[in-house]
Amino acid sequence: MTTVNVHEAKTTLSALLAQVERGEEVIIARNGEPVARLSRYQPAPIRQKGLWRGLPGWESFRHDPALLAPMTDREMADEGWP
Repeated sequence: MTTVNVHEAKTTLSALLAQVERGEEVIIARNGEPVARLSRYQPAPIRQKGLWRGLPGWESFRHDPALLAPMTDREMADEGWP
């Protein structure tokens, strides 16, 4: 891991980016105190629709709208809610 001051980072940015592309991390400091870290960019993984359907046990899943239906006052009282 390389540590450079702000002035050096500004003058050697291309070289620092080349280091980052090789997998190294670079710490940028101001007056010797670390301020920022340069590291390789990691794009977010691309999610695919319906991928969960390939997991075991999901082939028997059936949606039940009653699971998300609001509770009646009687059901609330039975559960101990005022």
